[in-house]
Amino acid sequence: MRDRVLNVLRLCSGLPAAVALGVQAHRSATLDLSMVSFFSYFTNLSNMAGVLVLLAGGTLGLLGRGRVPDLVRGAVVLYLTITGLVYLVALSGHDLGPLLPWVNTVVHRLMPLVLLADWAADPPGRPISRQRALCWLLFPLLYLPYTLIRGAVTDWYPYPFLDPRHPGGYSRVAVACTLVTLAFVGVGELIRWAGNRLGEGREPRPS
Repeated sequence: MRDRVLNVLRLCSGLPAAVALGVQAHRSATLDLSMVSFFSYFTNLSNMAGVLVLLAGGTLGLLGRGRVPDLVRGAVVLYLTITGLVYLVALSGHDLGPLLPWVNTVVHRLMPLVLLADWAADPPGRPISRQRALCWLLFPLLYLPYTLIRGAVTDWYPYPFLDPRHPGGYSRVAVACTLVTLAFVGVGELIRWAGNRLGEGREPRPS
């Protein structure tokens, strides 16, 4: 019964977030904004991954067809947690352009909390080692050079702290990237540790 309720909640959380992303994508297209740029926001990519994890997890669980791998879930929890933290620390006071206020609330505030709550309510079935969790860093380490290279070519950057045209230039960008990278490492380790601790004492299940 508990698992069924959890899977229903996953669907109920994933569907509104999918609608929010769809509405914002349509708004971007209506305003003749580049859809490549829309998909170049880490916020949008992490939220899309969160929607997929929630909807796939809820659907598979209700159908009794398995579950989303815990290593994948952990990665998405990390990405959305960083999305929420970076927004609170570095972006909440900035003009977010065409981003609708209610969509902003969903993607920057609610989804990080939902995925963290899901991780706490359904921790990994088997402990995740530090070595395996290192793969969580692959996506952000690929995203960074893509963003900087594309920005240099198109003269467009998704976030002000990655924009070398601001005072401080690439030195300031390097400092920001270092801090964000350290945040990924530290928060990822905390998420891994918390998931393993919360899963202690539970009957092992396939991860």
